[in-house]
Amino acid sequence: MTDMEAQTTNRHQSQEPEVPAIIKKANRPVTLKFEDVVYKIKTQKGVFESTGKKSKTEEKMILKGITGVVSPGEMLAMLGPSGSGKTTLLTALGGQLNGHIGGTISYNGEPFSSPMKRNTGFVTQDDVLYPHLTVTETLVFTALLRLPNSLTKEEKVMHAEEVITQLGLTRCKNSIIGGPFMRGISGGERKRVSIGQEMLINPSLLFLDEPTSGLDSTTAQRIVSTLWELAEGGRTVVMTIHQPSSRLFYMFHKVLLLSDGNPLYFGKGAGAMDYFSSIGYTPSVAMNPSDFLLDLANGVSSDENEEDRVAVKQALISAYKSNLADKLKSEVNEMSNHLPDGTSHKQFGRWCTTWGQQFSVLLQRGLKERKHESFSGLKIGQVLVVGFLSGLLWWQSSAHLQDQIGLLFFYSGFWGFFPLFQAIFTFPQERLMITKERSSGMYRLSAYFMARSVGDLPMELVLPTIFVIITYWMGGLKPSAGNFLETLFVLLLSVMVSQGMGLALGAMVMNLKSATTLGSVIMLSFLLASGFYVQHVPAFIAWIKYISISHYTYKLLLESQFKPSDTYQCSPNATCLIGEYPAVKLVGLDQKVISIVALFLMLVGFRVIAYFALMRIGASR
Repeated sequence: MTDMEAQTTNRHQSQEPEVPAIIKKANRPVTLKFEDVVYKIKTQKGVFESTGKKSKTEEKMILKGITGVVSPGEMLAMLGPSGSGKTTLLTALGGQLNGHIGGTISYNGEPFSSPMKRNTGFVTQDDVLYPHLTVTETLVFTALLRLPNSLTKEEKVMHAEEVITQLGLTRCKNSIIGGPFMRGISGGERKRVSIGQEMLINPSLLFLDEPTSGLDSTTAQRIVSTLWELAEGGRTVVMTIHQPSSRLFYMFHKVLLLSDGNPLYFGKGAGAMDYFSSIGYTPSVAMNPSDFLLDLANGVSSDENEEDRVAVKQALISAYKSNLADKLKSEVNEMSNHLPDGTSHKQFGRWCTTWGQQFSVLLQRGLKERKHESFSGLKIGQVLVVGFLSGLLWWQSSAHLQDQIGLLFFYSGFWGFFPLFQAIFTFPQERLMITKERSSGMYRLSAYFMARSVGDLPMELVLPTIFVIITYWMGGLKPSAGNFLETLFVLLLSVMVSQGMGLALGAMVMNLKSATTLGSVIMLSFLLASGFYVQHVPAFIAWIKYISISHYTYKLLLESQFKPSDTYQCSPNATCLIGEYPAVKLVGLDQKVISIVALFLMLVGFRVIAYFALMRIGASR
């Protein structure tokens, strides 16, 4: 009995749960071929000369002519030391590598395309998961987004439950994922959740980057056994793996050994030791085959000194070119005549679900994930404290016009900064998740963007409303329903505009420190030019107020409280028109419609900018 047969027998004799029907059969087979794959990057290198330091561009070759073929029903493992190019090659084969790739990569004889995303699963080495969702919620939301509409909602939920059982996640199904500062499930369970997300879509082509990294041998065995079952169902499985145990090694149908971007071996896993023995490399003691192959990839041989590592690597590269390269290319060319029938993209739908379904699911998921952040006691407490403090400082200031104007300006300032900085963090924090889900074709960017924007609205509007309710009456502003509602409307409109600017800055910069600094500079410029601090602004810089959120907000807040015909006590025996008060006259109490239109244009414009900035994330994948 061969090692592979023994592994299969042991699995069937064990009490592991039966593989769910959804992952037993592939939708359609995919043959993966790659010929002479080359990948180069340009790096900057400092050069010191007598004139100082200069930057020199160098070209570094990461992949150096990799060839291979993986058929449906096969599992390929790519081995090699760190920096050998395993992950780069996996990313290239998975259609997720930016830049120019030399050589040819084909899927059933065709190049990678957007519809192929629907049929491809990609599990990254780092688990990208929402920390506040439970295991069940994570997989159910994925199922609702990625499974086709030919299945009912109940069937999609059932498939998620089946995958939970198959991967041994039943014990922690109701536990949250957790994160760096939040206790959740273990690292091995997180990895199985990531694999489960890809198993849900029943992919014909599955890529995994270090799926057993950080796992104990028993958990690693279970995961690789599951992947072997997936391959047996007609799938093409490709993975990188650093140092598998011997029993895992013999489960791989094919093995690719890399060293510094060069192929040293491609062929059956069971035949690797015989090949290297035939060219004069055998282990001096009985050892794990993967350990021996990694030693060779590092240039370490039992009969060589450490100084001869380069020579060993060159000898292995030459042996590969002499013994395997031509034979492998012939095999790849021969496979072109035996591709699976019906490779037309017509069988691949662009989207699994409608726009409305995507929006609904993403909105539900977002509300569940962010309810702890949005309704955090710290954020609510901050607004309440500032609100009551402001109310006490401006207590019944109706008799003092300048104080009331100052309160209205504080409204525009505080509620310009607060939503701005809340929104700046939105997209940079979710960049990895957007990249992962967009690259798999899970949903339309427009559905995600709208769900994210709508999901943030409740708390974004509730907090300023509470703030106005507290400070409006304590500050002694006009006690009429009309004035109050107009003030509230202006402030909420300003909050949404500031939030839009924060979204745009975060999406464009995608660096929290840089985006926060840029946002501070812009908002401070808007405040300085809004007409409260400086009443005689030089003409050459006065144009800033026409693009200032604070200027239009401050102007509308003044108009919500005062009319040009209103009067105030300008001296003990005289009253004057509020419209002639210097601080008010500079801003003006007219052109209300223009100010509202300007804010609405900003409201839409900033979000359009944010949307187009997000399009570059995952768009090329």
